[in-house]
Amino acid sequence: MALEQRSDRQRAVKDLKRGLILDAARKVFETEGLDGASLRAIAAAAGYTPAALYFHFDSKEAIYAEMLRASLAQLAAAVARATARSKAPSERLRAAAMAFFRYYADNPRDLDLGFYLFRGGMKPQGLGRANDEVLNAALLAALAPIAAATEAMGARRDEANVLLVEIFAHAAGLLLLAHTGRMRLFGTSALQLMQRFVDGKIAALAAKPKR
Repeated sequence: MALEQRSDRQRAVKDLKRGLILDAARKVFETEGLDGASLRAIAAAAGYTPAALYFHFDSKEAIYAEMLRASLAQLAAAVARATARSKAPSERLRAAAMAFFRYYADNPRDLDLGFYLFRGGMKPQGLGRANDEVLNAALLAALAPIAAATEAMGARRDEANVLLVEIFAHAAGLLLLAHTGRMRLFGTSALQLMQRFVDGKIAALAAKPKR
């Protein structure tokens, strides 16, 4: 019993330290970008020495990947909560697509994180093959309810994948316009445009002859 309690305390202390490091890293990444950040700067912001930081993370890319994994887990949870309340496939599709959009609309810094904007702009760079594979799988898992609902409406799997990409791309474009303030130029709402797009896709699916 004493050993279990000590193990629990050690785990809690470790989790607390990792949380402090991740909080500090987010602030450093927001100001310096991923390319400009350093483990030394992150360690200083967290109140640790660089050597102590290595006990938890072996690189700044590993820290960034951990932050992004947590963000994607929250995204997946938001989509799952939204679809759990919907029964009809069309309702699940609408709920999943709009939950994806709203998550990033409500958490713009997670949008920066997910699109690697902390790197100082959009660049075709990753965080290493192992991290990229895990993160890509997590993103696809979070978006899977969109494709599943589309198939439930009668679409083929390849058609469902295409619609998933279309929804992702449309949401990303609107979110970036809203996030950068460009949407004000057009005097319209990103949310309303997203809803119109999703409703149009659902209507087209519903009107398509069933196989």
